[in-house]
Amino acid sequence: MFLKLEVVQPTSSYKIRGALNAALKLQESAIENVRLVTASAGNHGRALAVAAESLNLPLTVFIPGDAPRSKVDAIRALGAELRFCPNYDEAERQAKRFAAESGGVYISPYSHPDVIAGAGTVMLEVLDDLPSPDCVVVPVGGGGLLSGIGIATKARTPSTQVIGVEVEASHPFTASLAAGHLVTIDVGPSIADGLAGNLDPDTITFDIVRRVVDRIVVVGEEELRRGVVGALGNEHLVIEGAAAAGLAALSSGQLDVKGQRVVAILTGANIDAEKLRDLTG
Repeated sequence: MFLKLEVVQPTSSYKIRGALNAALKLQESAIENVRLVTASAGNHGRALAVAAESLNLPLTVFIPGDAPRSKVDAIRALGAELRFCPNYDEAERQAKRFAAESGGVYISPYSHPDVIAGAGTVMLEVLDDLPSPDCVVVPVGGGGLLSGIGIATKARTPSTQVIGVEVEASHPFTASLAAGHLVTIDVGPSIADGLAGNLDPDTITFDIVRRVVDRIVVVGEEELRRGVVGALGNEHLVIEGAAAAGLAALSSGQLDVKGQRVVAILTGANIDAEKLRDLTG
């Protein structure tokens, strides 16, 4: 069992990879003084705020009103404008509309080629250290990380199984793959706030996932809680609910990985202290 520790990134999340890549690509195209716009459950917004600050670009982040306070405070501290919405789906709709009306550039947290490419570098690093793992287990929200990891994995080691993990409260990929097309689901509350929400109707990740991902499994809240607690108790790692999805899938018994070399991606550590106390108390 190998853990890829994206929790130790500068913004405590893998999201810095895609956000910086997308922002730097804009800079290379000589677009100046443009306003960046995004929707985010928190981690992408924080990462893009770092990129915007470094390039001296204004940024507006549309974010759910129930986003973890630690993520909200971090985005605000970096100087980005925050606009609160009832839920993630509405944040995404408002962000796209605002960008179109204001002339800003909308950078999706998952449905953007440069964001996906940046996320894929997670797996390139894994494969440099472990050339042919038997499987890699990846948390799934909008599918940007899963798409990037799937592309990188199948290009370098096609026999490696790429397995995504959704949560019971929000499983749009599972529902859409079963239907053969994108569908909208009812999204419930989850400690994996970073994975909650429906897919953008125009997302590019659905077709990518269909090509490069072998399987998607679904885990429940108690399994996620055990993942967070287990990482803290066994590895002395603080992880957020979304990051526990891979550990939850492995401990649930849904995946038969006995005797295999398995990589679990720990995607982020941005969990409020109060929530962490509640989960581990």
